[in-house]
Amino acid sequence: MSNCPYCGKKIAMSKAFCSKSCKENYFQLVVIQIPKPFFKRIFVLCTPEQRGVEIENFANRHGWRLDLVKKKIEEDAVKFGYAV
Repeated sequence: MSNCPYCGKKIAMSKAFCSKSCKENYFQLVVIQIPKPFFKRIFVLCTPEQRGVEIENFANRHGWRLDLVKKKIEEDAVKFGYAV
């Protein structure tokens, strides 16, 4: 048994992902790149309310799904040392 790289569910060894949606989400998440100056702007210069609006505008500007952008920001914020 192996695990789905996106959601972590147990799957058969012959499969790479547990579902088509997990596959699509995984590869979209790989494509999303958040620049470091954007992290500084949303975590240092913005209030939590402004942060949500900025993230939503960023996702819409690039045509990415908002939930995936938020997940990527949470992952990268920990790497860069920002408190989420």
